[in-house]
Amino acid sequence: MKMRRSERIVAITKILIDKPYRLFSLSHFTEKFSVAKSTVSEDLAIIKRVLAAEEMGKIETLSGAAGGVRFIPNKASQDIKETVNLLCEELSDAKRILPGGFLYMTDLIFSPELIMEVGKIFATKFADLEVDYIITIETKGIPIALATARAMNLPVVSVRKDTRVTEGSVVSINYVTGSSKKIETMSLSRRALPINSKVVIIDDFMKAGGTAKGMLDLMQEFQAEVLDIGVLMETAEPSEKLVSDYTSLITLEKVDEVKEEVIVKPSSWV
Repeated sequence: MKMRRSERIVAITKILIDKPYRLFSLSHFTEKFSVAKSTVSEDLAIIKRVLAAEEMGKIETLSGAAGGVRFIPNKASQDIKETVNLLCEELSDAKRILPGGFLYMTDLIFSPELIMEVGKIFATKFADLEVDYIITIETKGIPIALATARAMNLPVVSVRKDTRVTEGSVVSINYVTGSSKKIETMSLSRRALPINSKVVIIDDFMKAGGTAKGMLDLMQEFQAEVLDIGVLMETAEPSEKLVSDYTSLITLEKVDEVKEEVIVKPSSWV
C-alpha cells in the first residue's frame, strides 16, 4: 500500500512499539510499504529523533546481514515518579486496611492500564540485562510479570505453590517464609524453563524475602542465572531481608489499624 510519509511513519511506529525488542529487517518495511530502503531509513531517523526527545524509548539499528531495527521501551524518570506517586496515593487510603494489618491492593494489580505502566518501569530498569525469561509465582505476581514481559517481549514462567498433573515432571522445593517462619512448597515444571537460562524474578510483595529466597533456590535447581528481582512493594521492616539484590517501587512504612493510617513512600531510587 502506497502511503504519504506522515502516514508511513505512524504505521512503522505502531509496528515497532507493538513488538518491542523484535528485530525487523529494512526489507520488511520496504516490501510492506513499497518504498526504497533509503526512504525507510529516513522515516526511521525521524521516529528515532522524536522518541528520544520525548524519552518514550529508543530505536536501535543493527548492521550486517542479520541486522535490522527494533524498538527498546523506555519510561522517562518523570513518568516513573508520576506512576509510583499515583500508586502511593492509592495505597495510602485507610479504607484499604485489612484485619491483621494487611493492605488490599488486588484491584491495582489487576488494573490493566496501571499495571502496564508498572511493567514499563521494570522493563526500563532491566533494559541492559540479557534476559531470557521473566519468572513469577502465582497468583498476584502474574499480572506484573506479564506486563513486564510484554514490555520486554519475553516469555513468562510461573512457579506454582502446588503441583498439577498437567505440568508433567516437576521440581519442588520447601522454603521457609521470612515473616511467619512457616514451611511452604513451590514447584516448577521441568519443561517450563531450559537449563542455564538468564532470568528476572518479578513479584508483588516482599516482607522478609522468604518467597524470593525460595525462588532463588528453585532457580539453582535449573542452573538458571538470576539477573535481578523486581518487587512492586516491600515493607520497611524487617530492614534486613533474606535477599539483598532487588528492585522495589514502593516501601510500606506503616499500617496502623487503630489510627487508620497507611504510610507508603516511593523507593529511594525513584
